[in-house]
Amino acid sequence: MKKLNNCYTYFLIKGDFDPDKVTELLSLQPENSWHVGDLRKSGSVYDFASWSYGRCDEYCVEVNTQMEKTISALNDKIDLLNKIRCENDVSFYLEVVPELYVGETAPSLNPSLAVIDFCHFTRTEIDIDMYLMDREEL
Repeated sequence: MKKLNNCYTYFLIKGDFDPDKVTELLSLQPENSWHVGDLRKSGSVYDFASWSYGRCDEYCVEVNTQMEKTISALNDKIDLLNKIRCENDVSFYLEVVPELYVGETAPSLNPSLAVIDFCHFTRTEIDIDMYLMDREEL
């Protein structure tokens, strides 16, 4: 079976904060969240809180399309995001996770000005976690 490139994106808040208050303030339900002190599946304890939203699995060779879908519900919440950032010890990330197979056309990782503006206004870092896959290893 031929494997094709894949990619997903999501927005992440990470730090020392209450994820439930973020959910309430933004009126958005996260895909995943945890508090400082919650247990991992391994039994160890999280030493940071996390809140993630807007996962886009709809792969497009123009990954910018996925980034724009991820932040679409957050664009009108920039002031609230900045309030969260100013009142808590947090960092914002726009996570981009491409899975690339040797010999396939690589996706275009070109954030649009709209994505760059959102990241600038909210002090969001773009974090690209790239995985290079070899069909021979599958």
